[in-house]
Amino acid sequence: MNPAILKEVKQYHCLDAAQALVELETHTSGLTAAEASERLSRHGPNEIESAAHRTALSILLSQFRSAMAALLGAGAVASVALGDWGDAIAILAILLLNGILGFVQEYRAERAVEHLRQLASPAARVRRGGQVAELESRLVVPGDVVLLEAGQVIPADGRLIESANLEAQEAVLTGESHPVAKDAGAILAQETDLAERVNLVFAGTAITRGRGAMAVTATAMKTEMGRIAALLHETHQEETPLQKRLDQLGKRLAAVAVLLVCLLAVIGYVNGEHPRVLLLTAISVAVAAVPEGLPVAVTIALALGARRMYARKALIRKLAAVETLGSVDVICSDKTGTITENRMTVVEAWAAGGTLALDAKPGAELRALLTPAVLCNDAEAAVRGWSGDPTEVALVEAAARCGVDPAAVRAQWPRVAEIPFSSETKWMFTPHSGDARSMGFLKGASSAVLERCRSVPAGALQAHDEMAAKGLRVLAFASLETDAVAAPQQAEFLGFLGLQDPPRVEVREAIALCQSAGIRAVMITGDHPLTASHIAGTIGIPNHRVATGRELAGLTADQFREAALQVSVHARVAPEQKLRLVEVLRQNGHTVAMTGDGVNDAPALKRADIGVAMGLGGTDVARQASGMILLDNSFATIVAAVREGRVIFANLRKFVLFLLACNAGELWVMLLGPVAGMPLPLLPLQILWMNLVTDGLPALALGMEAAEEGVMRQPPRRAGTAIVSGPLAWMVAGTGAALGMLALGAGYWWWDRNIESWQTVVFTALTLSQLTLALGMRTETKPVWASDPRENPYLLGAIGITVAMHMAVIYAPPLQALFRTVPLGLNEWTACLAVSLLSLAAFEGAKALRQKSEQRGGSGNDRRAQENT
Repeated sequence: MNPAILKEVKQYHCLDAAQALVELETHTSGLTAAEASERLSRHGPNEIESAAHRTALSILLSQFRSAMAALLGAGAVASVALGDWGDAIAILAILLLNGILGFVQEYRAERAVEHLRQLASPAARVRRGGQVAELESRLVVPGDVVLLEAGQVIPADGRLIESANLEAQEAVLTGESHPVAKDAGAILAQETDLAERVNLVFAGTAITRGRGAMAVTATAMKTEMGRIAALLHETHQEETPLQKRLDQLGKRLAAVAVLLVCLLAVIGYVNGEHPRVLLLTAISVAVAAVPEGLPVAVTIALALGARRMYARKALIRKLAAVETLGSVDVICSDKTGTITENRMTVVEAWAAGGTLALDAKPGAELRALLTPAVLCNDAEAAVRGWSGDPTEVALVEAAARCGVDPAAVRAQWPRVAEIPFSSETKWMFTPHSGDARSMGFLKGASSAVLERCRSVPAGALQAHDEMAAKGLRVLAFASLETDAVAAPQQAEFLGFLGLQDPPRVEVREAIALCQSAGIRAVMITGDHPLTASHIAGTIGIPNHRVATGRELAGLTADQFREAALQVSVHARVAPEQKLRLVEVLRQNGHTVAMTGDGVNDAPALKRADIGVAMGLGGTDVARQASGMILLDNSFATIVAAVREGRVIFANLRKFVLFLLACNAGELWVMLLGPVAGMPLPLLPLQILWMNLVTDGLPALALGMEAAEEGVMRQPPRRAGTAIVSGPLAWMVAGTGAALGMLALGAGYWWWDRNIESWQTVVFTALTLSQLTLALGMRTETKPVWASDPRENPYLLGAIGITVAMHMAVIYAPPLQALFRTVPLGLNEWTACLAVSLLSLAAFEGAKALRQKSEQRGGSGNDRRAQENT
């Protein structure tokens, strides 16, 4: 990161407005044209630097950067060297298909996400030489005086020099869920949190109410938004767990292929084989070692998973992220809009008689309290609902829900005048004229309203404190008979209304599901600690002790690590702290999903194993940094996506095991055939056919298996585990050996009797064995006879199609010539079927042994979580 961006800046929030103008060498009338020109040359344009954009070509090329793709490419080159164009074309077609599928998914998502600079205000009204001018925001410089009004996106960071009822929505930067009242007259302590610097405004945030003026303190990359952008540029996105596992698997397969090729070359050289035969054998072994159907099967399975997730309101930007979700064991979630509804709502009412029920049949006390909530209120009716300040909209909506018609009340009590809310008084007063009398209504902060009441009911202060302790925003209401437009005195206290951004209805159940699945939910928010603590307790996040950003800043490295691993609620945190929390969790072996919608979330989103951005109201920057976008912004959708990710990984593992067992069988055939003195048992094109059709179609169908029981009652997989190792590796090796030796044994019987069909028998026996193996691979926990094959009609269809295509290969004359097969008779078919059933029996035996081993070592679920699966 540029050191100039990180250097200590002046603490303008500690200065009064006049001092700030002196420090900035400017004045209330603004800079002269010459001063502005000189500063533009010195500081440069007010633009956020964007990260390098991924071109269509770079996205396409990224699909081929894996060990598996390199292996397939090497096989194609070797086939061309032998003049075997059929094999080469087939392999290249598979590579291209896999690349296109991945490219289409990622390119579409990239097209839907735009750059950070779109957050900038397109224009700014500034004072230059005492005159107001409208400029492009890129021409704003430090020292400019910018005029602010409702609806404006702020073009740069600034110190307020004027403010009148000014409020700003800063959620994209700080995470604060409701607009923040701004005050040009405030002078703050140096350690004041960013979210509480009420005399400053920040680039990319928006004015929601009032008017004011600011002196620009920072532009471009020196703004708070620019600082986050620089942090984002320095944050590198790592490969997903699946990409690492597949690359690791590809490297291991390459090593096995090279070792076997060398071994067979030595055997062939000793036996005096012709070099062309040796090269043909080497290509056959290389093709047998590589499951050519695996990249396509993985890509299609992930694409289908992404499609299912889209139907559940989760848009996947990168295919590998589908599987990553299944590994997640920590979900770090923003509060506003994800856990909560992002909509202020009245949730509690109190009057002198105690707490009031907010129902559709209000009593006299509740009606008396809701009347000023409607009248002392600037929210206006819109085409759909109400428009205006979120708090005032919430008050009107609460009245309507409780049977108080806002339009009727306003017609009965038309407003005569008003004293608007200000940050100095912290109250609003509106006198109204009724049919028989005039009334004034007072609304505002509790302390400001109570000091203007003639008396305070017993229990009012305690009730206020209890509501505030729940994280509610408490407003007080009072009334008095008057039509005077003057500061009210001796008003009659009516009661309190408590507002909050309430939790989404479905979140509590989703948190409980996380706990049963061994997933830790962590809330990381820029909101107030009391609010965060109350929401955490409401939705069931355990151990909801709150650590604030200020506390985290004072911790040692070891203390910070302990906080990251133990504390489940973090409030008022800075972007760097969010990023550091994610990094510490990942360094300690956790697979982390991070959600967020603001610019302040983007660096952590990018560093997490999977970043989850908001589709509704989220920023483009957050979407750019994410791997998944929530179309409904709901935490429950994340949990549903995690479940889908677990199902997808289970299915990925099934067909990876299936393909590796099939390839192991082919390798055993190719290795033992020459040792037994036989000619080449299988030709490269026959092996390729099995890998792409016989193995490939059933593998795709295994990727569409339904979830096995208890998928969300198992602990997550540990980060960094391989797809196949430990007992599973031995099971694959043993099953492959059984397939290979049984098929080769059947072929040897015919070869030893000099019968021409021997090679076709090996080819067919392996094909049928692989199809029956697919039936056994459907479940890891039950034997094949205990599962209903009709539950996966795709697999039955794949087996049927494969058998029909294989029949064509051995009976259709043109295909016979291409694949060098001969027709089989009843005896050969009987032998091939017997081999396939024996192979399935061998696999079921290996499956039973593995289950017994797991039962001896502990519960299967725990074992699967701990072993490298």
